[in-house]
Amino acid sequence: MQTEPTLGEVMRRLEDVRQDLRDDLREFGLRLDSKVSLERYELEKRAHNEAVRLLAERVTSIEAALTERITAIEAAREAAQEQKRIDAQKVAERRAADRRLLLTALVAPVLLLLLSVYIQTRGAGA
Repeated sequence: MQTEPTLGEVMRRLEDVRQDLRDDLREFGLRLDSKVSLERYELEKRAHNEAVRLLAERVTSIEAALTERITAIEAAREAAQEQKRIDAQKVAERRAADRRLLLTALVAPVLLLLLSVYIQTRGAGA
């Protein structure tokens, strides 16, 4: 029995090893091509951080503008309610003045007429 491989077997094994080595190197090259360089990673990270910072500033400014608008709306609503209250008070005062006017313009002359008629009937009977 022969324990040592023949030259043909050695060559086939060497060719298999060489092919495996080529495949591994090709795979390693593909993996390296898919990796990002540290400089590019840092640049992209800085750009992303800057975009996030700008977005946060924009959100903050929009929030401040909305807060101002809400405050203005609430102030306008309170002013409108105050104006309604004032208008209702003016209407109530006008109604009271109208009642006084009605009393003095209609009821008082009728009472005076009745009083004068009464006085004349009492005076004529005396």
